[in-house]
Amino acid sequence: MTPPPISHVLVLILALAGCARIDHIGKPPSLTPTKNADEQLAMLNPGLPMAARNGAPLREASLWNGGRRSLLGDRRAARRGDILTVVIEIDEEAEISNATARRRTAEESLSVPDLFGLPQRIDRDLPEGASLERAVGITSSGSSGGDGSVSRSEELTLRVAATVTDVLPNGVLRISGSQEVRVNFELRELLVSGFVRPEDISRQNEITHDKIAAARVSYGGRGQITDVQQPRIGQQVLDAILPF
Repeated sequence: MTPPPISHVLVLILALAGCARIDHIGKPPSLTPTKNADEQLAMLNPGLPMAARNGAPLREASLWNGGRRSLLGDRRAARRGDILTVVIEIDEEAEISNATARRRTAEESLSVPDLFGLPQRIDRDLPEGASLERAVGITSSGSSGGDGSVSRSEELTLRVAATVTDVLPNGVLRISGSQEVRVNFELRELLVSGFVRPEDISRQNEITHDKIAAARVSYGGRGQITDVQQPRIGQQVLDAILPF
């Protein structure tokens, strides 16, 4: 089978790369649909009940029962489909500075002034100014130095509602949450996911980002301003393949 021409492949790649930007040409970027998302599926299919609920209407009528809907009940997220609040407060600073210096000097010399009189005999036949008195001489020196510094400061304060998408066999909860805010022609998107322990969830049904295992937090967006700030796909390809 004859492979397609390279020109056709390039056109296909450029077309796929431009699909994301075509979405918001002349109009605001489209919001991600929530239908059939992981959060909705977890709410529609909460899983099997933990225990039988015989006589549930009688127990729920009391203010002092241990149910989740009672006055003193535990309303923290614990089952598939439950919702909790993730608090992201990142305020970190890092500064690293180092300097290195190295210097080396070496000198080697070899003289043969009296080697059975051979240097004197050879010197007669050599041009004027040439001599074997110092037959070999080597001098070398080298030096290297380096200086580097890293300074970074990050601050991010966000709150987002996440949904329990699964309960693992050991009781750990897998959570996933998303939030999209569209202002004019720019859309800001916040994604968070990870694993949490039920006991780390506060009584306010909140958990901080430092208690989420394998936390994945993404804060970005798309729209006309983001498109202008990013280099074109052709420039990105050239930057990746050009060796200079």
